[in-house]
Amino acid sequence: MATPEVAIDGNRNPAKDECKMLLAGDIGGTKTQLAVFSQEKGPREALAEKQYASSAYPNLESIVQAFTAEFQFPVERAVFGVAGPVVGGQASITNLPWLIRETRLRELLGIENVTLLNDLQSIAYAVPYLSPQDLHTLNHAEPVTHGPIAVIAPGTGLGEAYLTWDGSRYQAFASEGGHADFGPTDALELGLLRYMLQRFDHVSYEKVCSGLGIANLYGYLKDSGYAPEPPWLAAQLVEADDPTPVVVNAALRHLEQPCELAVETLRLFVSILGAEAGNLALKLMSTGGIYLGGGIPPRILPWLEHTYFMQAFLNKGRFSTVLIRFPVHVILHRNAALYGATCYGLDAG
Repeated sequence: MATPEVAIDGNRNPAKDECKMLLAGDIGGTKTQLAVFSQEKGPREALAEKQYASSAYPNLESIVQAFTAEFQFPVERAVFGVAGPVVGGQASITNLPWLIRETRLRELLGIENVTLLNDLQSIAYAVPYLSPQDLHTLNHAEPVTHGPIAVIAPGTGLGEAYLTWDGSRYQAFASEGGHADFGPTDALELGLLRYMLQRFDHVSYEKVCSGLGIANLYGYLKDSGYAPEPPWLAAQLVEADDPTPVVVNAALRHLEQPCELAVETLRLFVSILGAEAGNLALKLMSTGGIYLGGGIPPRILPWLEHTYFMQAFLNKGRFSTVLIRFPVHVILHRNAALYGATCYGLDAG
């Protein structure tokens, strides 16, 4: 049932390890990744780590049982970043029929200290601990010490979160800002809004600025006659379970195999992402920086480095001179949500 990706420190005897240990998890609709960390070795070196196919299990408890049976570390605290809103210590997972409760996990693990975090909140908690190697900078500017920090993460959906300084450390907060109303900024985007309103009762930024949104952008441009669809791309899309990587790959390979429709789809996506990142930066006055997380930004770095993103980010009238002073980074860390949950657990534990 589980994937065979396992890492463990074979030289360590868990029963004799007296340092504080943390069970951390990144819980998503497709995969669940669990790992054990210690205060001694820190958040970048797992004592044990394993990935599971989420849909192969009836609930998170069954995965935790399998993991703890295989790796018998004496954990004292557990933190799980989950792909869904967390309210009152419980969460439902997007694309899975799971209801996760802190109380059940406490009983299962036999410990009192169990915390559920929204996955974007987990990514946000990673930000203060990221190294220069974990980041790719799009706008070089000096952050204001202890200034607010914004996180925007296009993946399957669009997540948004933020951090504020409490006097001793940064605290991260989740939001559902990705579901706010989409606001067009030019004639092409006005046409997109009209197109989307014919198909949806509500058009959010997530519907046009995410993995799901890329398919919507492509459909709009194709149906409006912006450019013809090449037969080779049409054939790939028919065979694909998910059109998003097909369109993105076609745009990234445009020099080898030109495809105006895919190129314009990605340009439009990057512009909308830049505009919404600028909106979030203004609402929070995120002088500490804006961080782009999620699975899409690292894959499209050449497009984010193009002027499309920063032009849209700065297109705020007289406040463009304010935004130009905010640093903008892409998070390159391969599993920022797990890393953030770990940093939170070790720091708070």
